[in-house]
Amino acid sequence: MVKKIIKQTVDSNKYIDFKNVATNFIEGAKVAYEFEYFQAAGLLAIHSAIAFADAITVKLKSEKCSGENHYEVLNLLRDSVPQNKNHTQAIKQFKNLIDHKNLISYTGDVYNKKDVDKIMKYYERFSSWAITTLDQ
Repeated sequence: MVKKIIKQTVDSNKYIDFKNVATNFIEGAKVAYEFEYFQAAGLLAIHSAIAFADAITVKLKSEKCSGENHYEVLNLLRDSVPQNKNHTQAIKQFKNLIDHKNLISYTGDVYNKKDVDKIMKYYERFSSWAITTLDQ
């Protein structure tokens, strides 16, 4: 049995707020990275991606995940956009970011510059697609 996505209805115009939150998180990530707070930089980049995903689902479906499981955001995002090569690649990048979320937050693993550079690469690919999707 497939677990139901816990979501809430949100006015589609609120997507702009989520986009602004995403921008705020990534700007914070850049500052943290500059000062070599790599754990914080990685986590802020991941949260920026989640906010971009929320912006897309709010804009396209007037829905946002409200559960604690970030893989639900991935599923709602996948259900919100038409399937094509670009969308599939972007969702893959988003999944890579979500895979890192629990590792960077809860395992006690120390993320170094190389680890965060990988996260930033996933982030750049996903956020570029997200911004293009939101601007259509």
